[in-house]
Amino acid sequence: MAGKRAKKDAGEVKQGWIVTYADMISLLLCFFVALFNPDDIDPAQLEAIVSAFQNRGLGASFGGNTLSPGRSADLGNTINSLPSMEHGRALGTALRRAVSLFTPEIRSNLVRITQDERGVVISLASDAFFHPASARINIEDTREILIRAASLLNSNEVGGRRIRLEGHTDAVPVDINGPWQDNWHLSAERSRMVLRYLADFGVDERRFQIAGFADTVPIGNNATEQGRALNRRVDIVIIDAAHL
Repeated sequence: MAGKRAKKDAGEVKQGWIVTYADMISLLLCFFVALFNPDDIDPAQLEAIVSAFQNRGLGASFGGNTLSPGRSADLGNTINSLPSMEHGRALGTALRRAVSLFTPEIRSNLVRITQDERGVVISLASDAFFHPASARINIEDTREILIRAASLLNSNEVGGRRIRLEGHTDAVPVDINGPWQDNWHLSAERSRMVLRYLADFGVDERRFQIAGFADTVPIGNNATEQGRALNRRVDIVIIDAAHL
């Protein structure tokens, strides 16, 4: 009986190191979590990591995407099929620079900055930049904003990318006695006028594309005045290379 108890005690001692090891791993995890700064995360790298593990669920028979160059059919796609790391990193830097440049205007709702599949989008509130039902820019009040926009578009963070200016209107029809045939005409002309000023402030006009979308891409409810104000805008789109 004593011999059996001794063997059992010896087995428990051999497994005791696991508790200490688990404690050490937990402490290391806490240490690195404490060091982690979410502001420093690279969106492109995060997307690549998530993509690499997308097939790692229970019962999956495929394996994930490898992050190493080269052929690996058994492990899914290679890094060559993932979004461009360099392009994604540059757009992330451009987004942070834009937010920093336009912080006062973002707080006062004169400028809205987002990022989507097209790239980085800087929305200029039409009510602040244009007179009602007009394509003439209120340059006296918005000159400084447009100068900062031009400096961003010429910065290293943007890196000479193509820029698309997209004009939008609300759903209210234009005055038939006014200078505009319809909201398509008005939205396109507003884009052209923003191009003219950005070019005057030093951005190469050959980098631009312009488009007018009238009221077909609303971001607010056209049934309310607040929603219509959101829809009257010009978007400066710093185009992602994959969206050209």
